[in-house]
Parts: sequence; structure tokens; C-alpha cells
Amino acid sequence: MKPILFIDRDGTLIEEPPDEQIDRYEKLRLVAGVIPALLALRDAGYRMVMVSNQDGLGSARFPLADFEGPHALLMQILESQGITFDEVLIDPSLPADGSPNRKPGLGMVMHYLRERRFDPARSAVIGDRATDVEFAGNLGVRAFRLGADLGWPEIVRALTCGPRRAEVERVTRETRIRVEIDLDHRAEPAIATGLGFFDHMLEQLGKHGGFALSVRCAGDLHIDEHHTVEDVALTLGEALRRALADKRGIGRYGAAGSDGSGAERPAALVLPMDETLASAALDFSGRAGFVFDGAFPRERVGDLPTELVPHFFRSLCDAAGLNLHLAVRGDNCHHMVEACFKAVARALRPAVQRAGGDLPSTKGVL
Repeated sequence: MKPILFIDRDGTLIEEPPDEQIDRYEKLRLVAGVIPALLALRDAGYRMVMVSNQDGLGSARFPLADFEGPHALLMQILESQGITFDEVLIDPSLPADGSPNRKPGLGMVMHYLRERRFDPARSAVIGDRATDVEFAGNLGVRAFRLGADLGWPEIVRALTCGPRRAEVERVTRETRIRVEIDLDHRAEPAIATGLGFFDHMLEQLGKHGGFALSVRCAGDLHIDEHHTVEDVALTLGEALRRALADKRGIGRYGAAGSDGSGAERPAALVLPMDETLASAALDFSGRAGFVFDGAFPRERVGDLPTELVPHFFRSLCDAAGLNLHLAVRGDNCHHMVEACFKAVARALRPAVQRAGGDLPSTKGVL
């Protein structure tokens, strides 16, 4: 689902005169900073819908013809700068009419709700009145109210440079898991899965990936370790997917290390751990894929079966929409497993880093 900005007109896109009617060309004045702001939001992947109350539009007091000319000029100015709206929704009723279409009512946007046309978590209402804030609450999205303390530049920063966080809970008959991730904040990892060596490996992802990571899991370890390892990977992958949202501005690709074969690779660094060399190359393409090259000389390291190491990364890829190629060579099984987790973490670091708002894809979607 796509993020949509439901934007008011008078007082938000154009200045509102004392009589609260834009019925003559000379009354048409753009709000300061609106055009560069809308262009930045467009480039960040937001769609836009105009939603406006126009009290008594079509009445003798506010003839439709008086409205249409200035409004058409506004739309022409915006379109000339590359700014378009998916829809322009206008309610002409008066407050006394009690129309369900009038903001803060949802009548004008019910089709967006019925057809699930937008992502509420990433959408917002932008307006200048308390009714716009109430409208946002009814719609289940964030609200931005323009005023002396909040202008268009601040709104753009909030919508395009906000923290990328996710909290995901997964509860089944086998496990109860909570993962919290913040890609723009560094903190010591907080991990507790009931498997000591697995905890240590998850700590590597947060520490060397450069992001805050918390994992709490209560699993059916009285049966075996499989459900805990698999479900943590699925929950962590989902958290990564949510935190990255539409992936605008990210590096997308990441690589770390070498598989020791001598072949050239797009490596940011060689990741050794004593006799072990590991490599990881990944792509947040939205298409899950996992290729593993390596063989562990022991069945277990601590309380973690080594057969679950590639299974962990495969499950992570499935949930995150991640393509990962992982290889390891070595003799010490502890070193080999830890090098895998560290290599993936170091590859994640440049892939999730954000610089700008461009989408790293010629398709226009990831």
C-alpha cells in the first residue's frame, strides 16, 4: 500500500483571506515554501490528495463560477512545477448541514478506507485547522497543523527524515517474540532468546550493523531449538522490512568480505576471524533469495545446532524481502558461525544507511 498525504487547500496550499473565500484572482497567494515542499514530498514517494471544505460553494453567496477560475489557476501553477494530485475532493456544505462528507467526517475519503488504497502508518493529513487534526484522527493517520510553530520545511523534515523504527510481535503456540529495531540509532543490543550462543550471534547483527536491536523470545526449547531460531529470524526480517518502509534513500546493496577463492567481489572489507574468512553480499530488492556456500565441521556450537545457521538467514531473507549470498571457509566452527553473522551485519550497514530521498531502482518500486 502506498503512503498518501491528504492535504487541505485554504490556509495550507494558499493563504486564506479574512472572508475565508478565494473567489477572485487577486486573492490567490501561495503559502510560503509550499512548492519546494510538495516537490520534496513527491520525490520521497508520497501521493497527494486534496481534501477541502468550501462552505456554501454553489450558493448565491459563493457562486461556483467565482471559485472555479482561481482554483483552476492554482492547479495550473502546481502542475507546471510537476505537482499533481490523485484527486481533488471538495465538500460544499455548511457546518449547520451536518454532512458526513464535511471534514472532520470521512465521507469524502471512504473509498480510500474501503478499498485499502493507502498505508495508514506512512500517510498523513496536512492542514491548518483543528478540524484537520480531528480528520486525521478519524482516518487513523498522523496530523500536521500549519501555524506559527510549524511550517512546510518542518513538515518535510518530519515526513522524509524521521526515525526508521519498528516493533514487531509474533505469537504462536511455539514461540512468543518481540523485536524492536531502530536503524538510525546505535545502542548496545539487548537480546534474550534462551539460547546463549544464539544471543551472542544476534548481538553481532546489532553491534556491527550499526543499529539498535532488542530481541525477546520465549520458545519451546524443551522440544528443540528450531522454532526459536526460525521464528526470531522471521520476526527480525519483518522488523527490517517495516523499518525500511519504501526504502527511499537507502544504499540498498551491501557487501563484506571474501570467500577465500580469489575471485573478485564488490567487497567493502575482508572479514577474517583467525583462520576463517567470510563474505556476505546482499540486496534489499524485495525478492527473497538465499545462497550459502560453506560446511561446518561440528553439529553444534554451544546450544546452537549449526544446521540452523543457514536456516536462520534463509528465514530472515524470506521475511525481509532480502537477497543474500553468504560464504564461509575455516576450521574452527565457532569462528565460522560468528564470522557469518558479523559479515552479514557489516553488509547490512551500508545497505540500510539513508542518504537523500531517491529510490534506488529504475522500476520505481522496491
